[in-house]
Amino acid sequence: MRRRRCAFAVAGLAAALLSHLAAAQSTGSSATGAKPGSSRATKAAASRPGPSTASPDTGAAAYAQRFASLCAACHGANGRSETPGTPSLAGQHGFYAITQLFLFREGRRGNEAMTAVAKTMKDDDLRGFAAVIDALPAVPPAPVATAPDPARMAKARELARQHKCVFCHGDDLAGGQQVPRIGGQREEYLRDSLRGFKSGQRPGYTQAMTEAVSQVSVEDLDLLAYYAARVPVAAGGENPASAPPAATPAKR
Repeated sequence: MRRRRCAFAVAGLAAALLSHLAAAQSTGSSATGAKPGSSRATKAAASRPGPSTASPDTGAAAYAQRFASLCAACHGANGRSETPGTPSLAGQHGFYAITQLFLFREGRRGNEAMTAVAKTMKDDDLRGFAAVIDALPAVPPAPVATAPDPARMAKARELARQHKCVFCHGDDLAGGQQVPRIGGQREEYLRDSLRGFKSGQRPGYTQAMTEAVSQVSVEDLDLLAYYAARVPVAAGGENPASAPPAATPAKR
């Protein structure tokens, strides 16, 4: 129940940002014979030009090529980042991805490199890149020099339950819909993100994360980052819990 409330809380903002194209997505899904929310509907929506753009460079294949040339240098060709401080995108959920791109574009989330990229994106671009990210299968994290310490992992697993991390992100930390996958994410990125939520330097689009970490010590946050980065990740497969990133945020 708690996990559902987490998703609903995030969905409130996401709905406000994304609802103005929901009707268009529904109409498009019907036209293709795909059930709204299905993988087929997601792929159809991603490859369909927006209502005011018939440009040939808005198809799914074109966005995959643009991802390879624009995003892969930092985030990895298969979505597994080898760059310190840069998150992996493999296995991430499209609904979460499109919201983050919107926040970067609108200056609500700070990162100089991402803001520079996102501010050039139109709504169709947000949808197209989010669809590419949504299609990236989960992959194991990059190998580390030493095996996970069993005592630290056990303590962190208990912290994840104690502080309700698993209620929103799942026991395997794979997330779903508006909740990001954090299992297998880069440790230093997780650590900096958690510290940022605690200090207020990284604003969330809801208060869920700020409230969740407010009473957690920095030492325990670092231990949670250690744990999440080393949670076993099953390679391959789609994101079955991912909501289709077919609707895009309203422009200001």
